[in-house]
Amino acid sequence: MIVKDEVRKMKSVAPLVAATSNETRCAALKLVAERLQERQAEIFAENKKDLDAAAENGVAEQIVKRLKFNEGKLADVVAGINQLIQLEDPIGKVTLDRELDENLRLTRIATPIGVIGVIFEARPDALVQISSLCIRSGNCPVLKGGKETTFTNRILFEIIYSAVLEAGLPEGCMLQVEQHNEIDELLTCDGLVDLLIPRGSNKFVQYIMNNTRIPVMGHADGICHIYVDKDADFEKAIPIIIDAKIQYTAACNAVETLLIHRDIAGEFLPRLAEALKENGVKLRGTKEVTDLLSDDSNRYNYETIDESEFKEYLALIVSAKLVDGVDEAIDHINTRGSHHTDSIITENKETAERFLQLVDSAGVYLNCSTRFADGFRYGFGAEVGISTSKIHARGPVGLEGLVTYKYRLCGNGQIVGDYATGKKSFHFKDL
Repeated sequence: MIVKDEVRKMKSVAPLVAATSNETRCAALKLVAERLQERQAEIFAENKKDLDAAAENGVAEQIVKRLKFNEGKLADVVAGINQLIQLEDPIGKVTLDRELDENLRLTRIATPIGVIGVIFEARPDALVQISSLCIRSGNCPVLKGGKETTFTNRILFEIIYSAVLEAGLPEGCMLQVEQHNEIDELLTCDGLVDLLIPRGSNKFVQYIMNNTRIPVMGHADGICHIYVDKDADFEKAIPIIIDAKIQYTAACNAVETLLIHRDIAGEFLPRLAEALKENGVKLRGTKEVTDLLSDDSNRYNYETIDESEFKEYLALIVSAKLVDGVDEAIDHINTRGSHHTDSIITENKETAERFLQLVDSAGVYLNCSTRFADGFRYGFGAEVGISTSKIHARGPVGLEGLVTYKYRLCGNGQIVGDYATGKKSFHFKDL
């Protein structure tokens, strides 16, 4: 397959997809959900091939967790599809309606972006979510999943694509690429692909950004923080931290760094360390942190590191350091974080508001787990990814992040010359 040729065909189809009715797109998604449930035995059989291959090749445990597609994952993606169907149509929304002069009316209309290339990690559920979001928002997706989920992705794509064609969407509205070298081909498709959304490691995202002229949206690292303030409720703090670390350890919104107020560290840290150990989590603390714990590291399962070694683990490990207060926590997050999702635990409203206002991240939370940073949990139905950009879309990218807009100006013979000479004048009236 020559990727550029296929993408060129897709580019010509994109306006037809954008023009499909809300009813057609919803019917397509309903059919996708039905077909996925009807053919679940086939899907699970193909997923077993990927799991067996992962076991043979010694694939890391955190990746294996992502590539597993079972009854629970199927139920989640179907629920996401059904939620998408219930959402308001993102296409055709009028966000500006202004009369410039008599019989000269300007409107700003929400429209699909067009052809979107999404390169994502070894998560079959991501293929379903991305496809569904693109269908619902009238976009044409080019999909490249991780090689570890080759068999699962292949059957999922076949099921979804055949269902949308059956529902009346045009042939060529979706494309799957499987070979690694096809990523480099896709990167050369500027002028044909309107947007790239890479999901993966920092190194991978940087590679995409540095090797294409296509606009790129997404995030690299997911170094999420929780700051435990001196006015924190310990009974809230410990369950929140445990959930943020272990509920799905391999996710980009799992907590990786804990910042703890010095005033409470002596009392809080031993309780936290005990809870972390009970849940199989290793604490990697600065010397100041570990000095507050027992000399026996086996008791609390910790090791001492320098904060320059703090990173995204995607494993049952969490870093910790002490801070003097909320301002030091904010400074650490803004300079050392990834601007993804960061949370404060406090009962002090003024401190909370300062944190929420000054932390420069896509998601800023109060007294809750960072794991809530998710399109489905936000009521978006699903997400195509998380964006730490400040332009166009930020945070979980759902339907609204997959539309842009165009201006329509409808007149009755008006010419600019009349306004330039003063023969006519604008009166700008919002309708």
